[in-house]
Amino acid sequence: MDILKEAQIFENAKMSHMSTSDRVVASREAKRLILAINEIYKKKKDVSLMDIMKRLTVKKKRIDKRLKGRVDTGI
Repeated sequence: MDILKEAQIFENAKMSHMSTSDRVVASREAKRLILAINEIYKKKKDVSLMDIMKRLTVKKKRIDKRLKGRVDTGI
């Protein structure tokens, strides 16, 4: 279960003062972790794995929101 340790480290990592390239790398890492945990979840159906995936998804969404920036409505 090395992937769960990686997920824990990623979840506890500070995400402030990151460059754009760091955010891209963090977003890809989050996606990789979520998909890997999902494969384990499909076999074991453990609720704690789903909770970990949800927390990682929230963190990934925050990173992606910062990457994309605000959308200007132009009104």
